[in-house]
Amino acid sequence: AITWRLAAVLKGAFSCSDSPPPGHTVTAAYRTGRGGPMKILQVNYSDSIGGAAIAAHRLHAGLRGAGIDSRMLVHHKVSDDPTVVGPESSFQAARQRFMAHLDALPNRRYPNRTATVFYPAYAPDFLAGRVALAAPDIVHLHWVINGVMRVETLTGLNRPLVWTLHDAWAFTGGCTYPFECTRFQEACGSCPELGSKKDRDLSRRVWSRKRQGWRGIDLTVVTPSRWLAKLAGTSSLLAHRRIEVIPNGLDMALFRPLDRAASRDRFDLPADRKLILFGAEMSTRDRRKGYPHLLTALQNAGFHQRKPDWDLVVFGAPDGDRPSALDMTVHFIGSIRDQGDMAALYSAADVFVAPSLQDNLPNTVMESLACGTPCVAFKIGGMPDMIDHGETGYLAGPADTDDLSRGIAWVLEDEERLRSMARLARERTASRFALEEVAERYVALYREILTGDGTGSGGDTG
Repeated sequence: AITWRLAAVLKGAFSCSDSPPPGHTVTAAYRTGRGGPMKILQVNYSDSIGGAAIAAHRLHAGLRGAGIDSRMLVHHKVSDDPTVVGPESSFQAARQRFMAHLDALPNRRYPNRTATVFYPAYAPDFLAGRVALAAPDIVHLHWVINGVMRVETLTGLNRPLVWTLHDAWAFTGGCTYPFECTRFQEACGSCPELGSKKDRDLSRRVWSRKRQGWRGIDLTVVTPSRWLAKLAGTSSLLAHRRIEVIPNGLDMALFRPLDRAASRDRFDLPADRKLILFGAEMSTRDRRKGYPHLLTALQNAGFHQRKPDWDLVVFGAPDGDRPSALDMTVHFIGSIRDQGDMAALYSAADVFVAPSLQDNLPNTVMESLACGTPCVAFKIGGMPDMIDHGETGYLAGPADTDDLSRGIAWVLEDEERLRSMARLARERTASRFALEEVAERYVALYREILTGDGTGSGGDTG
């Protein structure tokens, strides 16, 4: 409690640059009929680091291409996009890093926690003042944790809210993926991610604050996958809200099949081998991404006999991470930030494997399919929204490494089938996830909310 009182004092001392000037009046031109394009403010932690940031920035670009006055407000700006607003000074950036550090302190009371990330969202933020200065018609939230937004802030934004969920945090007591836990359907507490046996633990307290904070706000929830929509619909916090399913969008001109030989030369990969690609942000250390399950599948005895000329390619792995006792050649590419490089890497591969144990609608799978590279994954989360089993890839039983092994081999062993899957992967991804169409779906939703043709409020969460 002392820590948070100190944080509040610090916020008061340092918040002047984020507050609107005296007498500032916020108007909504679109709502009042005074002309001009509708103004949308996208809010996310970053503009390019992490899957949510990439998806949010793509939507932002798609909306601007559709004539919408979209701006993006982020804590950590990496791109040189002038329509993305980050910290205005090194002081502001340091202040935001400090608040993120402060927000993680309550986790230390749980030394037995298994969660690598758990977000209480206690630390004071500076979001309300910056939103008021931007004067948008709608605030579109994305990944707003790690110091971006305190739970209690939503009630003070005074705008219609659209919240695209890139994970489950909005309806849990602090975790981003609940795995087998279903306590978010009631009131959290006794949190397995915290290693807690107490009902009134940190997760219960955060859940209670969300129940109060989400009550009465004008909120429309969007999930990129049907799986996450179903999960949110069973939660105690969002079950009575309007929940729409709109997938993430992708620039199909950028992510397209490229010449395979040239793509392999680009990364110094062998021309005469079948290449199995795996990767994500911190790919070998994020337990949710399933790297140990992939290694187990590749060590399968039956698989071992069928892979004399198959190599593994890994991107996004931290330096020093190397598999042990894996009897095949492994090429480590490192982290890739450039999207053109990513398109070339997908084009260089014969198959992309995503052994995630829980996932929403991962960009990597969509990008790979758009580049004409079939995908193998466990049948979890949003994978069935993207992969058509037996046609554009293979969906193995959840956490079934033997089935995952069979799927990889099945895709690679038949050249004619591989070519057919590559063609269908590109065609179906272009028809379902083209950025222009996804942006238009959001524009239609914004208009409906602003004109009152429908409602974004959906009722209370209590």
